[in-house]
Amino acid sequence: MHRRTFMIAASAACVATPSIAAQRPYVLGKNGARITYTFLLNGVAQSGRIPVSTADIRIDPNDLSNSFVDVSADVRRARTGLVFATQALKSPAVLDANAHPLARFRSTKITLGPQGRISDGAVMSGQLTLRGVTKPIRFDANIFRPTGSAKGDLRQLSVRLRGQLDRTAFGAIGYPELVANTVQMDIDADISAAT
Repeated sequence: MHRRTFMIAASAACVATPSIAAQRPYVLGKNGARITYTFLLNGVAQSGRIPVSTADIRIDPNDLSNSFVDVSADVRRARTGLVFATQALKSPAVLDANAHPLARFRSTKITLGPQGRISDGAVMSGQLTLRGVTKPIRFDANIFRPTGSAKGDLRQLSVRLRGQLDRTAFGAIGYPELVANTVQMDIDADISAAT
């Protein structure tokens, strides 16, 4: 990836009503998108993945605060490296995957770092729905151009969102003696401008 990042950015104020006409739609690339989650199981870090099933990604290159992300994943397809942990994860005590098969993140606001520059980093705030419960969440957000691409060439991009949540806030309270409450959640997507 090109280390000079082209980051999702915004003004410090909340975007009231995005201008859809200025947004450029993107579709998932050939590598698609995935959600990686990391948690402590009996004090040992474990991780797993959930493939993204749908993604509505719109970027406004002239006003990045006007960009938007809406991502859904089928938690019935969640996997960890341990069979028993995967079964427990999807059980009614944790994600209750049969009753609540979809997880969804929808962005509501994008803000710059304290100096107001793209290079300071960006934060994407939004609403995460998990286990039928919707709560606010924040992600550190980056967009990368491929190495060697021209500055204005935004046809192919990679999106990275990094955040964490308290699983108990969503009612996923099972196995408290084994599984820590804090879960790291990362969303990665290769995207291409829609033609």
